Amino acid sequence: MALNKEQKEEIIKKYAKSKKDVGSVEVQIALLTSEINNLTEHLKANKHDYSSNKGLMGKVGRRKKLLNYLKENDVVSYREIIKKLGLRK
Repeated sequence: MALNKEQKEEIIKKYAKSKKDVGSVEVQIALLTSEINNLTEHLKANKHDYSSNKGLMGKVGRRKKLLNYLKENDVVSYREIIKKLGLRK
């Protein structure tokens, strides 16, 4: 269910602002979105996996907080990340 190293590096390269950027808000949102998508697929097959469901809700909440932060501080970047990831907002 977790992302492997290669998947993480690919996402970081795609959404990073510079070469050394690994922790910007955009990168964190992209990583969380990927993890959320993986957990969602897992939960479709395993409906009674309640601990994974709790983890999913935590990740969704963390992503929502990061999106709100980005919306308040950089609206252009917020709109770009929403469009790239295909999120509903």
